[in-house]
Amino acid sequence: MKISKLLTRIALGCTCALALCASATAQEVKLMDGVTPRPGDTRKTAPNAFKKNAPWKIGMSHFGVNANTWTVQMAHEAESAAAKDSRVTKFILLDANINQAKQVADIEDLIAQKVDAIIVTPLTTTSADAGIKKAVAAGIPVIVHTGLTETDAYTVDIQGGGVHFGKVMGDFLVKKLGGKGNIWVLRGLPAHPEDINRYKGLQEALKGTQIKITAEDHGMWQYDNGKKVCETFYLSNPKVDGIWSSGADMTRACIDVFKQFGAKVPLITGEGNNGFFGQWISTPGLESVSAEYSPAQGAAGVRAAIALLDGKSLNRRYTYDPEGWDLNKVKKYYRADLSANVWWPTELSEQDLQKYYGKKKAPGSK
Repeated sequence: MKISKLLTRIALGCTCALALCASATAQEVKLMDGVTPRPGDTRKTAPNAFKKNAPWKIGMSHFGVNANTWTVQMAHEAESAAAKDSRVTKFILLDANINQAKQVADIEDLIAQKVDAIIVTPLTTTSADAGIKKAVAAGIPVIVHTGLTETDAYTVDIQGGGVHFGKVMGDFLVKKLGGKGNIWVLRGLPAHPEDINRYKGLQEALKGTQIKITAEDHGMWQYDNGKKVCETFYLSNPKVDGIWSSGADMTRACIDVFKQFGAKVPLITGEGNNGFFGQWISTPGLESVSAEYSPAQGAAGVRAAIALLDGKSLNRRYTYDPEGWDLNKVKKYYRADLSANVWWPTELSEQDLQKYYGKKKAPGSK
């Protein structure tokens, strides 16, 4: 009788332990620093739902690798994460090149190649929907990040909250301007979900204030386009109290415009870009905030795919809402030996940082 009771207790203990392990599994997979389960959404993938024996072939549909320097690095981060796991023997990255029809075709291509998992960064809220549904129907898990979808058929969604990002910048301007003044607004890629949401964040921050947007245009998240926009604004009316820039390449461009005209740079929002960090540090009196949007989200997508194929349970939705950086934190990350095109924080190795972003020394220099 005693042995029977002991065996029963052991069995109950094992059952409880297994239940606790199952419930904790989704929390144990660290996708990226700052990425956490979305509050209010407790849905999880079932353990072993997508488990497959290695080796694995993972595909990625990127909305536009060369859209700007950030998107280039995000692709590098994804490739690097895949290369670090020997079980991933093939990583296929397809570039939609800012073309909705191309993204539709790319996802179809990845399904046809029978990849084990697909990572999607949508160009628009609908550009990947049909492909996501088809992939999931075929038993292929789909991880979405860096762009929203209208469908919730995806397996896992990792979103760096664009609304939060835009509000961090907007709150900075509201606080510094005391709720009054005129600002310029430089938006990103038209129709891209991230641009739409960052702008929503700005609008939330401006509610109830007397701050007016006196000039607004899309700088495409690019330095050259951002410079054209800022030059146009300046030549039309150089008097402005602050600038809300949705991306650091455009911020760098605006700072250069004011310097080229010999004018004081107004309050301006920035982002975790090495070139912008260098400007902020070297420009006396420049006041800014650096919103965080790490390109390591590319690595997080790969990590999620690997976890699913390894049989782990993940939350269906994750969020990424870090605080803005001040000048002290910026100084800790800035690297004078790297080009303006590297973005922080990053998961790239020092070898990769030097390979992609190391400043080349002139022949004969020490």
